[in-house]
Amino acid sequence: MSTIDWYGEFVDMEHEPEKEDIIALFSFEPPEGMSRAESAGRIASESSTGTWTTLSNMPKRMDALKATSYWMRGDLLKVSYPSALWERGNFAQLKSGIAGNIFGMKGVRSLRLIDVRFPPSYVRAFKGPLVGMEGIRKRYKVYKRPLTGAVPKPKIGFSAAEHARVGFETWMGGFDFVKDDENLSSLSFNKFDKRVELIARYREKAERLTGERKGAFVNITAETEEMKRRARVLHDHGFDYVMMDVVIVGTSALQTMRAFLSDLGMTIHAHRAMHASFTRDPHHGISMQFLAKEMRLIGMDQLHTGTAVGKLVGTETELESLAGIMRLKRTPAYEGRTLEQDWGRIKSAFPVASGGLHPGLVPDVMRFYGNDMVLLVSGGIHGHPKGTRRGAEASMQAIEAFNDGISLKEKARSAPALGEALEKWGSHRPV
Repeated sequence: MSTIDWYGEFVDMEHEPEKEDIIALFSFEPPEGMSRAESAGRIASESSTGTWTTLSNMPKRMDALKATSYWMRGDLLKVSYPSALWERGNFAQLKSGIAGNIFGMKGVRSLRLIDVRFPPSYVRAFKGPLVGMEGIRKRYKVYKRPLTGAVPKPKIGFSAAEHARVGFETWMGGFDFVKDDENLSSLSFNKFDKRVELIARYREKAERLTGERKGAFVNITAETEEMKRRARVLHDHGFDYVMMDVVIVGTSALQTMRAFLSDLGMTIHAHRAMHASFTRDPHHGISMQFLAKEMRLIGMDQLHTGTAVGKLVGTETELESLAGIMRLKRTPAYEGRTLEQDWGRIKSAFPVASGGLHPGLVPDVMRFYGNDMVLLVSGGIHGHPKGTRRGAEASMQAIEAFNDGISLKEKARSAPALGEALEKWGSHRPV
């Protein structure tokens, strides 16, 4: 009787990966009645050259294309993939292999793609961020503190005129950016083109009054050709940023827009809406670390990465690894969480802290990230007892306190706006 399956040929604990192999780190649990080795063989097989049964038409040369499960520690697994399996510059094709059918196989009870190490030849095929953290700081002449921004809250419901007026107050309170939120596009009560026209007018006024450059993260999320049109509208009104819901628009659209926007000199603020549908479960899905690597490689200049203290899920441990992925030239390995990554010529990108922040939480976030981040405080400025401008001032005062090495309580003695914010929120952490 001939052998039915050949999954065992995809497991070799003595295997030594080649320098140009792509290495994936998974966590997994086999189904009841199946060993870890048998399950690991199915993961490597289905994500490379295997299938459910032995074949009679396999050229010998295809042995060199097999993925190999080569390292297991508890529920952790490393799989090496030969370089030839992957089309350079096509990130969607990579995901179809290492994050495709394997998640639906009966041969795993749970599976999580934690991280991937990309070799130099793969990294070189991508553009990365347009200008990097240093380039963005140079544009806005902000060097010794976080960049700051806020969404007019509530996130949806304002007219274009109301939205723009709230934006003006945000800028006048000292913030650098006004931001759309993920579900604001072009709606009957707040049309995209009108919103851009009005915030451009208020931006010019704020710049004239403050002597500072002001910007906006305006959401262009839509069908790809419409995103291009909206980007042109922003460019024509003097804006150098777009915002996209990067998980929702998809990998291929991101690569298209990265190339299109570079011709306009525009950078990308990446909102991660929908990520938690596959990153939140610690046992199954795809990690936020892998998503961050994808976004930096393709070329997002900023990516929402969490706060650990606000209203959204995310731990301090996760923030540590995400900050390294976005900012460092060489990301170190964190045991069981990330693999080492040499970014080569790929520029850095800003992590973005957002979701449920107010002035009283600013020092907590800055202890995680330091100054190299974009700090978004939205409800926590608009809910200030004396309004948006005063709330933005309070947040800027909290940043100053942290960088000066003094407590918020001490700073509040000479900063009334901060004192008023602390009286309302203290160190409250939203849920």
